[in-house]
This record gives sequence, structure tokens and C-alpha cells, in this order.
Amino acid sequence: MDSILVLGLLKLRIKRGINLAIRDSRSSDPYIVVNMGEQKLRTHVVKQNCNPEWNEELTLSIRDVNTPIHLVIYDKDTFSVDDKMGEAEIDLKPYLECVKMAMELEKLPHGCAVKRIQPNRTNCLAEESSCILQNGNIIQDMILRLRNVERGEIVVQIEWIDVIGCKGLSEVEF
Repeated sequence: MDSILVLGLLKLRIKRGINLAIRDSRSSDPYIVVNMGEQKLRTHVVKQNCNPEWNEELTLSIRDVNTPIHLVIYDKDTFSVDDKMGEAEIDLKPYLECVKMAMELEKLPHGCAVKRIQPNRTNCLAEESSCILQNGNIIQDMILRLRNVERGEIVVQIEWIDVIGCKGLSEVEF
């Protein structure tokens, strides 16, 4: 990891899926592929479950605040190509603005909501999402509505991690 080019790390917690599409006879075997720039990560497969619990933590290095996180849900198939079950995108800018703002403010109380982000046509939020101070870090829990599929949502959480030797967000313009 070239720390001069990296701003910091982002923990992406993929918690669960809600009412995902059926791609096999009665269920699906979902997993998620996460892409951000050249980085590609994936979760494990949850067998025969349209409401899977992944509870996986993936870590991405952030080089550009304008690069979104792209999530694609697939149904694992044994004898054919895996079926797509929808996709979603996370725009990091609103969240990272909150992180930067919280760094500039002194002594916010635990549980303080720094910013509320509303669903709109350009994001995948299914409902309002808040950036909250928790244990000294800003976290954002989100329910993402899947696109290009008949139904389904995924529940995720993001958390910024400052890394010693990396640039950080202090000089980033939003």
C-alpha cells in the first residue's frame, strides 16, 4: 500500500440481505462482490437463503473520495454462470464530509448524529441514513435498495479509519 496516495481506510461491514430475488427453484445462494476502483473483494456464499446474514467486514483503501463503492449480488450456481441478483452503489462523499466535519469539531457526545442523508434518485438509500459518532469514530448504517432487479435490499455500515503516514481527509475538498 503506497501510503502517500492513500487517504485512509474504510471498513465496510456487510450485515445482511432483505427479501433478495429468487434465482434457483425456491431460493438463492447469494454472495456480494465489492468493487472500488481497482480493488475487488467478496463475501462468502450463504446457501439457500433470500434473507442472508453475512456479518462480514471488508477493508478498502481510499485514494479518491469521488470513486463510489459498487456492490453486485450474485446467486452461486454449480453448473452454470452465477446469476446477478441486483446491484447498489455507495457514494462516499456525504459520509466523508461528516468525518471531516467531526474532526474539526471538539468533543461531540457519543451517539451524536452529525448528519442525516436522505434517499434520492442518485443514491441507493431505501430510507434516511445518519452519520453517528460511536466510540470516537463516525459510522453510517445504510439500507441500500438494489437496482436492476425486481426486489431486495442490503444492510451495510461504513466506518473511516485514519492511518498513520497516510494523507487523511484534512486537505480534501468536497
